Amino acid sequence: MRQPQTVRSLEEFGRVRLSPNFFMREFLFSEISTMSGIANLPDDPDLAIAAGSRLCEELFEPLQATFGRIALRSGYRSCAVNEYGNEHGFNCARNEADYAGHIWDRRDANGHMGATACIVVPWFLDRYEPRADWRRLAWWIHDHLPYSALQFFPKLCAFNITWHERPQRRIDSFIAPKGCLTRPGMEGHEGDHGDRYPGFPPLSGSAPTRLS
Repeated sequence: MRQPQTVRSLEEFGRVRLSPNFFMREFLFSEISTMSGIANLPDDPDLAIAAGSRLCEELFEPLQATFGRIALRSGYRSCAVNEYGNEHGFNCARNEADYAGHIWDRRDANGHMGATACIVVPWFLDRYEPRADWRRLAWWIHDHLPYSALQFFPKLCAFNITWHERPQRRIDSFIAPKGCLTRPGMEGHEGDHGDRYPGFPPLSGSAPTRLS
């Protein structure tokens, strides 16, 4: 598939179904793109679709099946949009650091594909202030889903969630206690952590069949 160059071709690209409940269109919105006038479109749509499909199938679908609707804060970023965001202090990493992250249509330095999105889980947000600890949701995801990286933020307890061909299995946070919660090799990384998220629902269903 070529990069969309017309309204009609962009409409068709937006209609691509990444998983049973998610379509490409909802991942293309960007405040940076809207305000700067830089189109948020992939150079390699097929790679963006492939990576985005894995993100949705393996992470978004089970999250939504378990907790109800999840809210998207930031999804795909083109190289041009991400570079503009980095240069203007809009919390975007350098392009090379965000390949196979928010930039879905570029493989990382090792040739692996991946995709990142920033989301809010309303079910948890309703319980987050002032009673719940962000680490409860982090450990639930760690125990149940094949994520690569999680990064939590104070506003709305939003977090980046990454699918990657070679998962890191690392969790970091800008919410106190800040820093790295877990990564391979750290004490307590392995095993079950169910005692750290009491009252959470069990994983609902199973990973959906991949769409052809």
